[in-house]
Amino acid sequence: MKIKKAVIAVAGSGTRLLPATKAMPKEMLPIVDKPIIQLVVEELVEAGIEDIIMVTKWDKKPLEDHFDHSWALENDLEKAGKDDYLKEVKRIAGMANYIYIRQAPQYGNGVPVLSAASLVDDEPFVFVWGDDLVKSDISFTKQMIEDYEKNENLMIGVQEVPEDQVDRYGIVKLKEGTMQMVDVVEKPAIGEAPSRFAQFGRMILNQEIIDVLKRTPPGKGNEIWITDAIQTYIKEGGKFFAKKVENGEWLTTGDPLNYMKASLKYAVERDDIGEEIKEFFQKELLK
Repeated sequence: MKIKKAVIAVAGSGTRLLPATKAMPKEMLPIVDKPIIQLVVEELVEAGIEDIIMVTKWDKKPLEDHFDHSWALENDLEKAGKDDYLKEVKRIAGMANYIYIRQAPQYGNGVPVLSAASLVDDEPFVFVWGDDLVKSDISFTKQMIEDYEKNENLMIGVQEVPEDQVDRYGIVKLKEGTMQMVDVVEKPAIGEAPSRFAQFGRMILNQEIIDVLKRTPPGKGNEIWITDAIQTYIKEGGKFFAKKVENGEWLTTGDPLNYMKASLKYAVERDDIGEEIKEFFQKELLK
């Protein structure tokens, strides 16, 4: 089956970015002049995704408004002759079919999948965390879908991290000589990690994973974890693979330091401001 749907988890509170996220969803924080969530959606659309299901909560109205038409703004831009801006805001609203549902009253990164289960019944879909970016020459979601279309393997995105940082992530254990997953080890001690491949928020899942997730009990922190379901799926004989980013990198934005790093990586590659940004920081470093 062709993958045409994506589920994006956007119900988090962004507490590590307070007070900026007190009245603004963390996914709406800008990377230069685009919200984080818009970059995520553009990656999905480039991969051929048509239906984008966002799993939200009560304070995510600005996110929904961003992907809607703004008739007053569009009218003002048209009257002012600002055609480039007008074209861009219209494009955002027309990129995909947007569907919004509220997250079930549970905690854990597996809950968005359960909340959206009826909308992706019996078909493969992409599951994405709304604050994870993948900056790559070709949409990473497209890379994953192309792999899926060849072999129908379920998979999760991974990126190699330095040895001294493995204790910060979920690290995948692989079958020797392959990218087939054997296990996921959460935050292993340095020197005890089964690999240096850290998992992140890009996955291709299907109904089988949903069925396992439905019977997965709460785990760490009394939360429902997608990795617990993946581990059970593997132990019961299912095949699940790790997928490396090709010609690009995963950028998390969930804390101030990594948010700023991601912003700068996008800024310095802009044709309009990139060189000036580089010059500015070179001068600042020489002070």
